[in-house]
Amino acid sequence: MQLREGVKADFEVINNCLVIKLLEELDHHNAISIREQSDKLITGKNIKDIIFDFTGSEFMDSSGIGVIMGRYKKIIFTGGKVAVTGVNQSVDRIFRLSGLYKIIHKFETIEDAVNKFNHN
Repeated sequence: MQLREGVKADFEVINNCLVIKLLEELDHHNAISIREQSDKLITGKNIKDIIFDFTGSEFMDSSGIGVIMGRYKKIIFTGGKVAVTGVNQSVDRIFRLSGLYKIIHKFETIEDAVNKFNHN
């Protein structure tokens, strides 16, 4: 299931896991639309885990951190997990400095993350 409603990301659901493939920077320009679309899917599709794929994104600001934290807070109480894939050096640095890696997982590929989540 691919959705594109003016959002700078592709959304796909794989085994109750929402994959958000970012097509541009996760910044204040597109944070609201990504948050709104992902929240609709989390509620409507019984999402357990979320994967943010940064392969198509080279930058994230504090709005992006807010998007990730907000989705984490939505699924953590049902045992869900959040992961990131495809992070470049700049985005990786933001994750490390912000402390996000203490609560989210990092994988090389979407497939690695989906496989890990499905085996837990």
